[in-house]
Amino acid sequence: MADEPMMANVQIDEVGLVLAKDPHADGSYYFPHHGQSADVECCSLSLAEALHARIRPVGTAETVLRNWATGGPVRAAALWDDPAAADPVRVRAGAVVIRDEQMLLIGFEEEDGQPFYEIPGGGVETGETLHAAAVRELREESGLAGSVIKEVARVWKDNRREHYFLLEAEGEIGAREQLDNHGGTPVWVPIDRLPTTPVWPRRLAWRIAHWHTAGWPTPPTELADSIHDLQADCTW
Repeated sequence: MADEPMMANVQIDEVGLVLAKDPHADGSYYFPHHGQSADVECCSLSLAEALHARIRPVGTAETVLRNWATGGPVRAAALWDDPAAADPVRVRAGAVVIRDEQMLLIGFEEEDGQPFYEIPGGGVETGETLHAAAVRELREESGLAGSVIKEVARVWKDNRREHYFLLEAEGEIGAREQLDNHGGTPVWVPIDRLPTTPVWPRRLAWRIAHWHTAGWPTPPTELADSIHDLQADCTW
C-alpha cells in the first residue's frame, strides 16, 4: 500500500491561524504536522499578519491563505506541500528597481492583446552569484546599471526557485534594439498600481507595494506561487 501523504494541521482560533514558532529562525513559523504533539510553542496570526509572515512549508501556506482570503478560515488538515525540499530545475534572479514612486517592469502582450508584466530577471548562469545575475539581467533587459541593496523575496514556482533583490539603479532605459528581454518593453509603473497590475510572479507584486511603505522584510519573504492567470485578482 502506498504511503499516505503527509498532512499539515490547520487550526483557527479566535485570533486567527495557529502556527508553531520556528526556534531556529526568528520571525518564522510553520504548520505543525497533523497529529503532532502539542509541546511546540505556538501563536495565532490574523489574516493580515499571516499574509506577510514567513510560513513554511510555502506550498501549504499558499493553499491555506488562498482559502482563507477567498472563502473564510478553513479548519482542516491540508496537504504538506514543500517545494523547497526538492532541487529546482532552474534558479532565477530578479531585480526590484523603484524610482520616483514607480517600479521598473518588462511589459509584454498576450495573443489576445492583454498586457502583462514581469519583474526584470532571468536564469543564473553557471558559476555566477545571485547578486551578479540580478545586476546582469537588469542591464541586459533595461540598460540600467544596478547595485544590490538586499534580498527581499524567494519564490518557488513551477519547480523553479527565484530570488528577488532590491537594487539601486543608475542611468536611463536603453534603446530597444540594444536590449535583450525577449521582445518586451521596459516601463515604469506607479507603485500604488502594482496590486491591480498583471505582474508575474503574481503573489509578489502587491507585497512589494506594501513593503515600499511599511518596510522591507528581513529575512527575505518566502512564497510559493502557482498562479498562472495574471489577470485574476490575488489578495493572498
